[in-house]
Amino acid sequence: MNKVAVIMAGGSGARLWPRSTEKKPKQFIHLMGDGSMIQNTVSRLEPIFENNDIYIVTSNYLKEFCYEQLPHIPKENIITEPFPKNTAPCVALAATIIEKKYTEDTVLFTFPSDHVITNLREFHHSIEVASKVAYEKKGILAIGLSPTRPETAFGYIQIKDDHKDLDELYNDGVRYSNAFAEKPDLATAKRFIESGDFLWNSGIFIWRLDTFWESFKKFLPEDNRLFKKLKKSVGEPNFPSLVEEIYRQIQSESIDYAIMEKAKNVYVVEASFGWSDLGNWDEIYRLSMKDGRNNVIEGDVISINTNNCLVSSYGKMIGIVGVDNLIVIECENSIVICRRGYSDDVKEIVDFLRRKQINEYI
Repeated sequence: MNKVAVIMAGGSGARLWPRSTEKKPKQFIHLMGDGSMIQNTVSRLEPIFENNDIYIVTSNYLKEFCYEQLPHIPKENIITEPFPKNTAPCVALAATIIEKKYTEDTVLFTFPSDHVITNLREFHHSIEVASKVAYEKKGILAIGLSPTRPETAFGYIQIKDDHKDLDELYNDGVRYSNAFAEKPDLATAKRFIESGDFLWNSGIFIWRLDTFWESFKKFLPEDNRLFKKLKKSVGEPNFPSLVEEIYRQIQSESIDYAIMEKAKNVYVVEASFGWSDLGNWDEIYRLSMKDGRNNVIEGDVISINTNNCLVSSYGKMIGIVGVDNLIVIECENSIVICRRGYSDDVKEIVDFLRRKQINEYI
């Protein structure tokens, strides 16, 4: 069985501003662990994928970061988009290029580039289980995580406790999907947890190449027609210009909305491998080591009578006195200060700067 990994690395990470910017977004910076987010993502895939079978999809202007940070990944495996169009076109572009080198029964994995995973043994086991189901049953697979708290920053997957036709796969955590749910409010998240049949949606999806194209054709027929024309030009000098032409015509849709929420042959691998999506500063605070006052302090910081804060200095001295539950992040030319629990709204600052075309800060 052939298997290929596609890492989606084109986002801007606006909720992690000012460290994450359009010029150098979160996947290419050090936030947690030993390397950048994308280096850590590739590192945990290398035990189960050959480097030649790992592909990165990113924006054209970010490709140099991939070359610099991932020198062991072949340059031809760095696939560039002219501009972001969400995850459905991203995966379709990768599949268009990949199917020139691989058979149609190759198992295609799509991974976000901004996850933290602590139990690699369980993670690799879930990948192997998903490979088997995708290959043998020609199903669409999602990996769902057993939730540990009501979380409003993640999407959810509802599963059915049905043994039918699963046999020993049921004991490996394979379930049928019942529904996908977008990020809920807190009351809804609590109901999801209490029901016992909802998992966090990891955003990791698995399918055979032929299964992917069957689904893409069924749910995105007009986009499929455009990509079908593009397949004839893979490897040709005019390929980049044709990609740009097609990207101007296709819809901007996520894989979740375009396919996963509508398809019937969706399986879920229920897993517990210490997963988190590093989407905002609150999540970084939650995952970081705390001091005796429950603070996370990084860099040159003087903290007096301060509790439950995340304070990170990039170079300047920060003094913080008598405050509670704040996030303070400093970088070269900007600072963000917000109350803990509100860091998702940091994106609104970035949106404001874009509208006003104050581009030097983003």
